[in-house]
Amino acid sequence: MAQTALVIIDMLNTYDHEDAELLVPSVRQALPAVVDLTGQARERGLPVIYANDNFGRWRSHHGEILDAALAGPYAELVEPVRPDEASYFIVKARHSIFYETPLAYLLGTLDVNHLVLCGQVTEQCVLYSALDAHIRHLSVTVARDAVAHIHEDLAAAALRMMETNMGARVLPAAEALR
Repeated sequence: MAQTALVIIDMLNTYDHEDAELLVPSVRQALPAVVDLTGQARERGLPVIYANDNFGRWRSHHGEILDAALAGPYAELVEPVRPDEASYFIVKARHSIFYETPLAYLLGTLDVNHLVLCGQVTEQCVLYSALDAHIRHLSVTVARDAVAHIHEDLAAAALRMMETNMGARVLPAAEALR
């Protein structure tokens, strides 16, 4: 039986990049919804998949990525969304969660046909991931209050594009798993 998976994009972040000052306020705003959505998915027994950059540390594993993010200046933004033992973890190098990652294979083994996306950055990684899911014939929901942006105007346009051009459902996190 096909099912839904929650994908948490780039929330394990060191915030050691040029756009961090613009991103952090939006992450603070989205964080409660990401935490709630993650809790909902875990309670329902749905797969929770972290798709995260590795900060250029190509010999690292997910524990080291988490440790680096928790050692950074914004650990309070990482701690509430840390992976549990049942979570899946995909390391990505580019914007899309699919680009040269094993995610498509994992989704196939889990019989997933619907992704709920949350995390950062709406106008970059979330947008490109939604497009890549769409071209793979996966249905997509974006939890609009559980995504963070750098540029508010571009994020609004990205959400509209996902909804209009890709058929994504753009819903509040409280409704995203329904």
